[in-house]
Amino acid sequence: MNSVQLVGRLTRDPEVRYTEGGTSIARFALAVDRKFKSENGPTADFPNCVAFGKTAEFIEKYFHQGMRMGCNGRIQTGSYTDNDGQKVYTTDIVIENCEFVESKKNSTESATESGGFGDPGPDGFMNIPDDIDEELPFV
Repeated sequence: MNSVQLVGRLTRDPEVRYTEGGTSIARFALAVDRKFKSENGPTADFPNCVAFGKTAEFIEKYFHQGMRMGCNGRIQTGSYTDNDGQKVYTTDIVIENCEFVESKKNSTESATESGGFGDPGPDGFMNIPDDIDEELPFV
């Protein structure tokens, strides 16, 4: 079974492009902390991720550099020949689902800074527009 689950912070804003057919493609990297760390070794990994369609649009709209994201997907390997004629091998995580992983406080601060829905009301819930359901990649 090819299944990957990651929780990490975006190292930069997602780069989103559209195919001629209109399909959106989001590319980004996550900084994922290692559970076991060696004394002088790296403390995190930085897997390259790619998402398509509604998931890519969701990521473009709601995630930016530094935000924590939880996601699952699969590993995909490939190769291509670069301009110098050298074969380059690639490994990407194809994201199938993603979600917010920040605390309520951090999530509220991030949403307010990025033009989100603002502070929660007295009941602790944010005022989210009714038409947002059409944009979410999950039900």
